Amino acid sequence: MKEKTVSLKSFDINLANNLPLILVAGPCVIENEKSILKTAKELKRISQDFDIPLIFKASYDKANRTSLKSFRGPGLKKGLEILSRVKKEYLLPILTDVHCENEVKYASKVADILQIPAFLCRQTDLILECAKTKLPVNVKKGQFLAPEDIFHVVEKIESQKNHNIILTERGTSFGYHNLVVDMRSIAIMKKTLYPVIFDATHSVQLPGGLKKSSGGQKEFVETLSRSAVSLGISGIFVEVHENPSKALSDASNSLSFEELKKLIPVLKGIDGLVKSSDKG
Repeated sequence: MKEKTVSLKSFDINLANNLPLILVAGPCVIENEKSILKTAKELKRISQDFDIPLIFKASYDKANRTSLKSFRGPGLKKGLEILSRVKKEYLLPILTDVHCENEVKYASKVADILQIPAFLCRQTDLILECAKTKLPVNVKKGQFLAPEDIFHVVEKIESQKNHNIILTERGTSFGYHNLVVDMRSIAIMKKTLYPVIFDATHSVQLPGGLKKSSGGQKEFVETLSRSAVSLGISGIFVEVHENPSKALSDASNSLSFEELKKLIPVLKGIDGLVKSSDKG
């Protein structure tokens, strides 16, 4: 069976499990316009230096924060304005979360990929609304979802004649305040033939581990990323912040620019080796 390709034609980016690795990167949430533009500029430079296609990711609203007092972002209108500026100034495709159906028509005017958050991956009406746009839809596999159950999510999107589907592994709940990555999940999701991405930074989260926010163990990002990329996947997803310790969301598991620059060549090397041997 032939691997399926999702194309962002305006940016000459193609995602497939047998094509070279792509990078999805950006801060967890938009904190302010200045910071986002600085991050986008630096990530674009890094992607060019390491010759890896980049999709910029940031959320205008984090509706699933641990605490009511947690920072959520600038909201739909202002957030999309900022992402639109990133897109125009740096010529980068945009991926962003949508949390409810009435956001879809607005987000789809800016985003090149609509993302279904992990906690909402069984929310049928939201999935169908995103699918109707015909934009690529990236589904985060829920921490509670068995990998084979992702086939039902795929079926929902395909029911709207949308075959621009991307699937993302982000870890599975392992008791309280902990996640584990079962690499069998990636192999199972690849059976859909749609592009699979590994979310390296959310997978090392400790959900709610800091009582009022999530903790993380980013020292394991490289270990898990190496394993995931060795399976032959479409891309790697990382949260990156100019000053991770000061990030207003996911500070414990976000990478710095320097950490990202060390990680990319390692993963590209593994990706090249795996996919060249597959061709052989």
